[in-house]
Order: sequence, then C-alpha cells, then structure tokens
Amino acid sequence: TENSSTMSKSAVKISSDLLSNPLCEQDQEFLNLVTALDTAMKRMDAFNQEKVNQIQKTVIEPLKKFGSVFPSLNMAVKRREQALQDYKRLQSKVEKYEEKEKTGPVLAKLHQVREELRPVKDDFEAKNRQLLEEMPRFYNSRLDYFQPSFESLIRAQVVYYTEMHKIFRDLTQQLDQPGHTDEQREQENETKLSELRALSIVADD
Repeated sequence: TENSSTMSKSAVKISSDLLSNPLCEQDQEFLNLVTALDTAMKRMDAFNQEKVNQIQKTVIEPLKKFGSVFPSLNMAVKRREQALQDYKRLQSKVEKYEEKEKTGPVLAKLHQVREELRPVKDDFEAKNRQLLEEMPRFYNSRLDYFQPSFESLIRAQVVYYTEMHKIFRDLTQQLDQPGHTDEQREQENETKLSELRALSIVADD
C-alpha cells in the first residue's frame, strides 16, 4: 500500500512536470497527450488514496484494536500466576502444621493459616475460572473478528484494480491515433523522446 501510494504520487509529479515543459507550448498535440496523462495519473492517485483510507479503517485500525487486548490478557495471566503462588505458599503452611503434633499452639496456628488460605484460594479460583472462560472465547473469536477485514481488503483491491484498468484503458484510447501502425506509433514516440532529451530534462540511457 505504501509503495503504490509513493508510486502514484511520483506519477502525478512526473505528469505535472511534463505539463510545464516548453514542448507543450510548442506542440498542441503533445499538450493534449500530456494533459490526458496528467488527468489519468491524478485519477490513479485519488483512487489509490481512497484504497489506503479504506484499508486504514477496515484492516489496520481493527488490527491495532485487536492487538490492544493482548496486554490486558497478559496482565490477567500474571495476576492469576501471582494468586497461584500465594495459594501454594499458604497451602504448604497448612500441610506443614497438619503434619505436626496437635498441640494447642499448633492447632491455633493451623486455624489461623487456614483462615488466611480461604480468601487466597477463592481469589485464585476466581481468576483461574475467568481465564478458562475468556481465553477460549478470545481465541475462537479471531476468525469472526477478522473476516470482515479480510473481505474489505479484497473488495478494496478489486475496486482499485478495476478502476486502474478503466483509467489506463481510457488513457490508451485517448493516446491512440486511429490508422497508425505499431511501427508508426513507435517512431512517433521515439521522436518525442528525442525532443525531450534535446531539452536536457531527462538523462540519456
């Protein structure tokens, strides 16, 4: 997209430069040809810009929006991992006190650690359950999310190349002179190129 935009801008610049060439003032037929070329290049550039705008809205921006979901999912995974570590740490403490002799202080400590474990366990299970629900839903939604973007991209390309075909078909019809053979057209083109080279506006081959 960026390359085609640059090329169409360059084509417009070339045709505009040709219009300001002194040869156009001297030869009405050449002026008509260059004017037709300039019009075609401007049409091409306009349709190219329209394609770029369409792709920006329907492909690039949705891609960015979809990509912005990843940081929040990554953060949710990290929070779940931290909750799991807290859960394991307290569960290990509970198991350690359960293995000790059931004296008064040990039972008191066991009760305290179990009370600490309950909200941590509930927090981990809630975070884990949320990810188990959201991750498959997020993964499975990717095709439905991107299908309109893919369709829009294809439509934009079809419209663009259809319009390019029309533009260059019209340009060919304007430039073509009835009754001339291919050899005559080639000779006329070479004559014009020689005249342009004589004006020192293009480099020699």
